[in-house]
Amino acid sequence: MQFCDGCGSMMHTEGDTWVCRSCENEEPRDSQAEAAMATREGQQDDGAPDVADATQASAETMQEPCPADDCDSEQAYSEMMPKPGGSYEVRLLTCIECGHKWRES
Repeated sequence: MQFCDGCGSMMHTEGDTWVCRSCENEEPRDSQAEAAMATREGQQDDGAPDVADATQASAETMQEPCPADDCDSEQAYSEMMPKPGGSYEVRLLTCIECGHKWRES
């Protein structure tokens, strides 16, 4: 693939010349340079890249007193979850001992 030095558009071949259809710039073709260009056949497909799943939150332990009346635990799992619509995240807490769940206020 060759790009125009004048305007940056992709050039096309016409015989022994590269021609820019945008600005009509012409350049002679160089067979050695073209042989070094990558072709689709010469490229390797490594598959789709790994993508992080934003819906999966990672939990961490933190010092936070449980608000449940019958629990004296001072530790909870903390998770950041995206709000519907993606405007911001909310911290969800789960008591390690009783499993009570609440939002950080």
